[in-house]
Amino acid sequence: SGGLFPIPVRGSEGLYMVNGPPSFTESTAFQRDSGKNCKAVAFSKDGSLFAWCNGEKVNIVNVTSAELLRSFDLPKAVCLEFSPKNNVLATWQAYATAKDGTAGVPNLQLHDVKTGKCLKSFIQKKMQNWCPCWADDESICARNVNNEVHFFENNNFNTIANKLHLQKVNDFVLSPGAQPTKVAVYVPGSKGAPSFVRLYQYPNFGGPQSALANKSFFKADKVTMLWNKKATAVLVIASTEVDKTGASYYGEQTLHYIATNGESAVVQLPKNGPIYDVVWNPNSDEFCAVYGFMPAKATVFNLKCDPVFDFGTGPRNAAYYSPHGHILVLAGFGNLRGQMEVWDVKNYKVISKPVASDSTYFAWCPDGEHIVTATCAPRLRVSNGYKVWHYTGSLLHHYEVPSNEEMWQVFWQPFLDGVFPAKAVKYQAVPSELPSAEPKPAQAYRPPALRNKPVTSSKLHEDEPPQNMKPQSGSSDKPLSKTALKNQRKHEAKKAAKQEAKAEANQDSTQSSAPQNAPRNAAPAVTSGDPEVDKKIKNLKKKLKAIEQLKEQAAAGKQLEKNQLEKIQKETALLQELEDLELGL
Repeated sequence: SGGLFPIPVRGSEGLYMVNGPPSFTESTAFQRDSGKNCKAVAFSKDGSLFAWCNGEKVNIVNVTSAELLRSFDLPKAVCLEFSPKNNVLATWQAYATAKDGTAGVPNLQLHDVKTGKCLKSFIQKKMQNWCPCWADDESICARNVNNEVHFFENNNFNTIANKLHLQKVNDFVLSPGAQPTKVAVYVPGSKGAPSFVRLYQYPNFGGPQSALANKSFFKADKVTMLWNKKATAVLVIASTEVDKTGASYYGEQTLHYIATNGESAVVQLPKNGPIYDVVWNPNSDEFCAVYGFMPAKATVFNLKCDPVFDFGTGPRNAAYYSPHGHILVLAGFGNLRGQMEVWDVKNYKVISKPVASDSTYFAWCPDGEHIVTATCAPRLRVSNGYKVWHYTGSLLHHYEVPSNEEMWQVFWQPFLDGVFPAKAVKYQAVPSELPSAEPKPAQAYRPPALRNKPVTSSKLHEDEPPQNMKPQSGSSDKPLSKTALKNQRKHEAKKAAKQEAKAEANQDSTQSSAPQNAPRNAAPAVTSGDPEVDKKIKNLKKKLKAIEQLKEQAAAGKQLEKNQLEKIQKETALLQELEDLELGL
């Protein structure tokens, strides 16, 4: 088919398929469904089946032949999902109680794709997590019922094969990949007890001793649990709804690492502020976090939770690894301007920096070469449309709906891993018919008085440059062990305390006459009579005071930034300079 995999587009213009690169023409095989009522669409995991509901029926077609395989009378269906091996289609509609207040009819249906018969119906009141979760081979299927997880085996939904019963399971995630299936469960804390996430191997659920790993934390109103592809570890983003310190309206987040071998850790993020995004590399050996008050930092960590590469700071709040894991896109969408940085992960070099302004959606094509970005309603109601890019920065296709229409969804047809081989990373932009899509940068506001004057650049904050954190081979600077670090901190704390005491003693002798609450540096200033030298001395003292404060913070166990550690290293040189100046008096 020459790479003509279809891209479904759903919106007020109906539901239709667009052929993927290079042609981008509307697919003639798939009949456009022109109704304005298409609520949901779904591909099977291998991309061979496609289902949609149009306010009357739920239809399933074979994607290659476009042949209609099944049609169900489900006018109210609003959610659809296929099981991983295409045996079951799950549909959900809003739950409604009967007029007399008695329980309503079951609203979650599981249909046998081959025969069309309904295998089972459940009552499922909430839309959130409505769909049962299958292991990739469909040997088990699980759903959360009244705070316990029910497991079914081999799509036999009339018998509950197992239950995972903890005080109140709020959420669970099954591990991807082959057997044995592992389960990550989250139990929120209550009345002073911490929240915890536990990992189990199915079906060993016999009490806390049977868990593979356990991690508890106090700061959590909700958690996001992310398995890596190899199912060896889970990352947990724990967030509180409100930040007690008032520092952020995102609430407060912490990032935790839990491995199936029982190891766990808190991932130390060296900048304060929200955690916007965390993603595993598909290779399962490292992950990237985007975090911190704007401009946000982005860092890649290994399985020891040590930083491997730091991307510095920039206008970004999302990260996307390509399907083969050798390219990483850092992007600023939503309230940011759509800047993207496309990085070669093996060499940590920038490949391209395209800009997709007003994007509400981003997705890698399974081929690892193409990307779609889109502006969709209801998130944004104006200039809806989508763009298809090559990762080298070339814009290959752009469609915008007419001004009175809306686009609700656009996405790639999925393919199983291994269908597209990994290719070497290119840096040269691939050719395109379209001009590059560089939006005009918005001009910064300038008050009228300054408008004819030359522009002086004033930045609110200096951007931090990217830096490689891997210990360079051949260097003797081995990372310190935990005990060594502790001892070093203790040693520095003692030293700092000694200097503090010495300083206080000196202060006391000079300041006995001064009021006790006067600030330290309020001692009568000695002047050299040369204002320039005085200024230098004052500056040096200021720098040294800042260093003292940093050392105190380090002693208290705070992780210092690279530039702060560099400041501390300059202390002896500054003291020497100060001494020379003062001796010159």
